[in-house]
Amino acid sequence: MAIERDERPWGYYEVVDQGQGFRVKRICVGPGQRLSYQRHQQRSEHWYIVAGAGIVTLDGERSMVGEGAAVDVPVGAAHRIQNTGSEDLVLIEVQTGSYFGEDDIQRLDDDYGRHGADQA
Repeated sequence: MAIERDERPWGYYEVVDQGQGFRVKRICVGPGQRLSYQRHQQRSEHWYIVAGAGIVTLDGERSMVGEGAAVDVPVGAAHRIQNTGSEDLVLIEVQTGSYFGEDDIQRLDDDYGRHGADQA
């Protein structure tokens, strides 16, 4: 059962666990959608792709990912994931750090016209 769920223009995320120093999300990115190109100053992320296929951009380097792929996103690294398939892209994101608020997002580029530190 999700602790929190939030709908976004690209899909949705659910917080499925959290504790001291960590937070776990299930993220679902719809076909043809992508998250904003962003960075965080207070957390790192580890992504594990459980369904679908896409492209990860990490500090300007693009790589294809699919089911079973893992991606480490260090603190301060610019990152995004894009769904290139016709089915949902689903990943488990494990955040570690000192703060997990959605306002720790520095958005560098966004397809949906969002700016600043508010939405993933």
